[in-house]
Amino acid sequence: MKQPTKSLLRIAVASGIVFGALAPLTASAAPAAPALKWGKCAGGGVDPRQQCAVLDVPMDYADPGGPSIGIAVSRIVSEKPAARRGALFLIPGGPGGSSLDDPSGKGRKLPQEVRDAYDLIGFAPRGLAPSTSVDCGLERRDLSLTASRPWPAADGSVDANMATARRMAEACERNGGELLRHLSTRNEARDLDRLRAALGERRISAWGVSYGTYVGAVYAEMFPGRTDRFVLDSNDDPDPTRVARAWLAGHEQGVEDTFPEFAEWAAAPGNPYRVAATAAEVRPRFLALAARLDREPLPWPGANPAELNGNMLRQAMLSSLYDPDDFPALAQLMLAAEKGTVPPAPASPPDAVLQNVSAVGAGTLCNDVAWPTSTAVYRKGVEESRAKFPLTAGMPRNAMVCAAWPYPPEEPPTVITDRGPSTVLLVQNERDVATPVGGALKLREALGRRAVMVTVNSTGHDAYLDNGNACGDAAVTRFLATGKRPAADLYCR
Repeated sequence: MKQPTKSLLRIAVASGIVFGALAPLTASAAPAAPALKWGKCAGGGVDPRQQCAVLDVPMDYADPGGPSIGIAVSRIVSEKPAARRGALFLIPGGPGGSSLDDPSGKGRKLPQEVRDAYDLIGFAPRGLAPSTSVDCGLERRDLSLTASRPWPAADGSVDANMATARRMAEACERNGGELLRHLSTRNEARDLDRLRAALGERRISAWGVSYGTYVGAVYAEMFPGRTDRFVLDSNDDPDPTRVARAWLAGHEQGVEDTFPEFAEWAAAPGNPYRVAATAAEVRPRFLALAARLDREPLPWPGANPAELNGNMLRQAMLSSLYDPDDFPALAQLMLAAEKGTVPPAPASPPDAVLQNVSAVGAGTLCNDVAWPTSTAVYRKGVEESRAKFPLTAGMPRNAMVCAAWPYPPEEPPTVITDRGPSTVLLVQNERDVATPVGGALKLREALGRRAVMVTVNSTGHDAYLDNGNACGDAAVTRFLATGKRPAADLYCR
């Protein structure tokens, strides 16, 4: 069953806030790590079997004897010790996502044979509370997703976006502290290897979703001999020259792949939220409404910003296309706005949560690779994007906070290669607004003989046990439970 708050949270975000050696690993090859002290998890709502602990890791891996930070971790142990194979790391998306409660949440959805085979391991990545946390002290207007994932002005100008990037970057430099400089995907991978050692595991298995697929791929590149069964679900483009810029740019095609599914749904007879008589009418109707709201925004009390303008509608569209279950939210918003009204603004997470998530997202994305700093680069990209992909109006090639980031990357981005054991299974929906299939195919190509890919004829972000289909789910479950992958890349109709 889908989480009942998923649609609410996505629209809230739209309105309220973003190698080692290949030789067999020996016990002496792993760094010494203190045993974890497991205890009761703070708060409520988790499986009573879930335990929590804190892992101490270096803040700066170039200075391992320097200050340390805490990584909050969780586990539910194998339900059948005699069948236990090892630990399955649940690697969250984001950056800014947590899997700390996932052993109790998505872990319950795993088939019994998988829950028997593994201890399920969750964690809050470095910088994200309740791990040692970061905060940029952003102005409230910059907690909106239309600021952190900025949309150009109605005329295509990016000048205001560049000013916002500078304002946010200056706040992060002023308030973020030393830890902000050491947020990166490579450091998250190092943290996971420290966790592996602390658990006493020679190798780990993993289920990484969305940004977690990049974390998993980087881990497999840095520590290939320590990978057991790796499932990468809803996959990021691993282009080392662009990293997150490629992920952002992917939304252009992701929306084009997915919007027709919304249009078909929104024109279906009997749909109480029917937007148009035919699917062909939905796209021009959306574009016309967005253009009208560019000219004449509607007040939207409780939203951030407190108006429904064209970009807020576009962001709501993007957020709703993550999951077909969220299509009604977009249709209702369109129908209301066409009448000159708006539904109540969705509840937003607390500002403190948004501050923390925004800082982790910005720090990780901006520290992974240097972004262009020239306004002209973004102006040109936005102009080209708006001409080819009007639904996304240039946002995927726009300047975000990284365009003014004050810190250079600590190290070059990871180049994903085919060097290492063949231990990876990619699963990918064919229509995914956030991580389109084109980017997944680039990760598949980079991994080469190390991977097999299952492409699923389905719509939505997150495939396994969520928006995929029975064929894809069965292939992933079989791999996790038995180690058997399809003999070649598989298409699941």
